[in-house]
Amino acid sequence: MPDCELCPWHCSLIKHPLRLTPGCGPSSQPATEQGCQNDVIGYLDKFLKYGIQVEFELTHDEFFNKCNDCRLNRNGVCGFNSSDPNKQFLCLHESILPPPSLWVQHKKHIAEFTSAVVLMCLLCFVGVSLFALRNGRFGGNGGGNNGAMLEDPMTVFLHNHRSASLLPPVFTYEELESSTNRFDPNRKIGDGGFGSVFLGKLFDGRTVAVKYLHRHGGKAVPTKSFCNEILILSSIEHPNLVKLHGYCSDPRGLLLVYDYIPNGTLADHLHGPNRQISGSLSWPTRVDVALQIAIAIEYLHFTVQPAVVHRDITATNIFVDQYMRVRVGDFGLSRLLVCPEKNLSGELPGSSSGCVWTGPQGTPGYLDPDYHKSFRLTEKSDVFSFGVVLLELITGLKAVDLRREKREVGLVDMVVARIQIGLLDQVVDPTLAAEGPAVVESVAAVAELAFRCVADDKDDRPDAREVVAELRRIWSRIRGVRVSNSSVVVVPAAAEG
Repeated sequence: MPDCELCPWHCSLIKHPLRLTPGCGPSSQPATEQGCQNDVIGYLDKFLKYGIQVEFELTHDEFFNKCNDCRLNRNGVCGFNSSDPNKQFLCLHESILPPPSLWVQHKKHIAEFTSAVVLMCLLCFVGVSLFALRNGRFGGNGGGNNGAMLEDPMTVFLHNHRSASLLPPVFTYEELESSTNRFDPNRKIGDGGFGSVFLGKLFDGRTVAVKYLHRHGGKAVPTKSFCNEILILSSIEHPNLVKLHGYCSDPRGLLLVYDYIPNGTLADHLHGPNRQISGSLSWPTRVDVALQIAIAIEYLHFTVQPAVVHRDITATNIFVDQYMRVRVGDFGLSRLLVCPEKNLSGELPGSSSGCVWTGPQGTPGYLDPDYHKSFRLTEKSDVFSFGVVLLELITGLKAVDLRREKREVGLVDMVVARIQIGLLDQVVDPTLAAEGPAVVESVAAVAELAFRCVADDKDDRPDAREVVAELRRIWSRIRGVRVSNSSVVVVPAAAEG
């Protein structure tokens, strides 16, 4: 037999398997006569198929032989201390155990308590869900935002500054995207510093202008302009101001919805494509346009409380319809005058309702030089910008044109220099001179008003009320001349106000 690689005990069993059965071993008698088995493994296999029965007697066990005495004689319960390493027998008396009825009662209380906790948790979950839904904390967006999302921070900002009932309606991004044919470039009708404007057709059939604010690589400027325009336009209403129909604040874009003004901007008619198509504006039309703009500014400065400074009165932000009715738009830079500016006597100056200390912002060529130097924004800043528009109406030239000589790049510098030396006729739009001497005379009156509006010192400028009054006088003289010459003139509503 080869060397055994097992332990000595295994080797002993393999060499002498009869040792597995007590009483079997070397003998003169055969194994079968001793009642032993030669094939021990086979015998055990056959034996285990029938099964075995084990009897346990408590009286022969040191641990459990005390159990009968504990239960029968001492009316106790058998047990042991699980923390005792020896696990010694213990007889527990009923006096230290809770009665069975108490266990049942405890189970009942536990079940009731568990049910109450589950019910309270369910009610809390339902309550929180209803609160979140009611306050708009969760909401879908046509699948565009991939499920629920937290409420937009700009919507929260707007609601914190104005009651939701006073804010314009909210459009979904999908509705405005669909209305503009996915912001089709062919539907673009304007492009400014803060956004592009697209022609849109809403589901209810309204034709609107949809302004899509640019990001400029960051969110600060468009976000401020976006919220500012909503808050300003939701608090004012005037026939010469654009109407805001609604807005959309979405991670994919910030959008504003306005009236669609189909006839372009004043800049288009003065020195843009509309001038080439429809010809130059007549002088009475130009004076009426100026009067309507002045009336809108007067409303912002004297009717709205606190007063509003538009801060970007330009020819490109003045829209005109087919009847040359004016709508002043783009309130992204507008500010409320909430800081009273008092003189030495403690009284407010005649035309100043307040001031705001802020960094100069606006369009080059229209920016108030006094505001640029002092950082003090007043309503006179709008008067300066309006004076530049008056000069554009007189000359038909742009406020800034890099093709002009260096000292005449700005229209104010160019025209003021001519007025000071009595050579206004050199810069007047040639088409106006053809309308007759009376027109030339009223052009000089408007030029004088513009000269006062663009004064470097804000205190030398008239306020919006004075401007409106002067333009009304000029318009009345124009109307009288036109009637005496038997010319047919349509008198605009602005002049009748």
